[in-house]
Amino acid sequence: MFESHHNVVEMVGPIEPKAEVFKPCDVKYTDYTPCQEQDRAMKFPRDNMIYRERHCPPEEEKLHCLIPAPKGYMTPFPWPKSRDYVHYANVPHKSLTVEKAIQNWVQFQGNVFKFPGGGTMFPQGADAYIDELASVIPIADGSVRTALDTGCGVASWGAYLMKRNVLAMSFAPRDNHEAQVQFALERGVPAVIGVLGSIRLPYPPRAFDMAQCSRCLIPWTANDGMYLMEVDRVLRPGGYWILSGPPINWKTYYQTWKRSKADLQAEQRRIEELTESLCWEKKYEKGDIAIWRKKVNDNSCQRKSANTCESNDADDVWYKEMNTCITPFPEVTNAKEVAGGELKKFPARLFVVPPRIAMGLVEGFTADSYQEDNKLWKKHLNAYKKINKLIGSARYRNVMDMNAGLGGFAAHLESPKSWVMNVVPTIAKNTLGVIYERGLIGIYHDWCEGFSTYPRTYDLIHASGVFSLYQNRCKPEDILQEMDRILRPEGTVIFRDVVDAIHKIRRIAEGMRWDAKIMDHEDGPLVPAKILFVIKQYWVGNTGNGTSSGK
Repeated sequence: MFESHHNVVEMVGPIEPKAEVFKPCDVKYTDYTPCQEQDRAMKFPRDNMIYRERHCPPEEEKLHCLIPAPKGYMTPFPWPKSRDYVHYANVPHKSLTVEKAIQNWVQFQGNVFKFPGGGTMFPQGADAYIDELASVIPIADGSVRTALDTGCGVASWGAYLMKRNVLAMSFAPRDNHEAQVQFALERGVPAVIGVLGSIRLPYPPRAFDMAQCSRCLIPWTANDGMYLMEVDRVLRPGGYWILSGPPINWKTYYQTWKRSKADLQAEQRRIEELTESLCWEKKYEKGDIAIWRKKVNDNSCQRKSANTCESNDADDVWYKEMNTCITPFPEVTNAKEVAGGELKKFPARLFVVPPRIAMGLVEGFTADSYQEDNKLWKKHLNAYKKINKLIGSARYRNVMDMNAGLGGFAAHLESPKSWVMNVVPTIAKNTLGVIYERGLIGIYHDWCEGFSTYPRTYDLIHASGVFSLYQNRCKPEDILQEMDRILRPEGTVIFRDVVDAIHKIRRIAEGMRWDAKIMDHEDGPLVPAKILFVIKQYWVGNTGNGTSSGK
């Protein structure tokens, strides 16, 4: 896998004690999600879905072992076959095939699950559903690139949007519909464990071109419309919101939904009132689907004593409570101007200077430094591809950048073969809005905690400067164990950091069943940064006392 003509560096330093060997966890932890565990969740209040939110273990309850893969684990099918087929051994949970049998979500066939592309509100398949949306929303021309799927199920909407060059961020809680998000990621579709509860969503304002709720069971009229206000915060001016499911088409379904006509009619009327106060205009309602468009600015809004959020900091979201207030539009100078800046159509928007940088809204970055950053990441990525020829191929479908900066790594990797979850650490400069303006997706996260995903959901992880950033904040072995949890067997990690951090990472990695090689920086051995390439060995949990490796 590694090309030998690159300088593999032998690190020479003081003789240190042998690296700690991390033992495998018990097989009962195969699907362990540290911050969304069922037993811990049940100790929290049920109202507003608080118990389904992130609740991370205290230091004394953290697992200091390696999460095993299930027996028989296999590398997922390559995309696009993975969209439709998943190895049963990788996600051995059949409950959804029974619960959702008539809704065409997922079927069990021999040793694989088949995903026919159906959903509760689109039994004819996601393609037909998206075609109907595209009759109203300009999905085909690159105007719509980033989408949010609230309560996504197995993420068939996001899976079928991909061939239309739209990237959807899908989320669903870890709940009694076992492994929804795990299925989505196993299929090669972006998804995280998440819920609209009491805490703000981990995305910046004006992030998404389109958002949808397809029978997502979110009570949009509850809490004075707080959940709709949160969707509005993350929806770009000019963006679209799709609601398919209750209460839309209540005249047809009220008996199926076991609700009264009056109740459903009142709920729809309240949604209409809320959307009007948010400055959204209804564009379409037919059958099971209703579509609203957020106005490009608030010049023509008829807001009746709307409660506007006082704080300008709509970006401050990590563990912050949701408020019942409306995020103000950025100011404009004329009636046609798009609040917050107009975006080019994708893919042009990938490399042009994003509005947030052009307007000087991102501390420490200018149009010039943005262009320099792009050049730098082009060079870095070319160097990575020379070391590992599989980067950029379909072998690495689900990719994560743990410290994404302006998204340069993801921008230069952009192709239908893969997608990148761009993580902006909560202690780094807040650049996530820029990443979305480029037509990429990402999330805020604190790497001292577990990530909101299942084990074995990423093929390639890129970690540039992560360990320097978190120096003295939490233990490097805790971050590395979390990386191991979310990395697939035979997956790859690329570390780029100062030589001391790389040395420390390599030592810990020796006890983690990782094969590691240190390389010189692409500008030569005198540069004080190094690159560490790691491949996670294949091994699975064993019902006995040991673990088994090999295939």
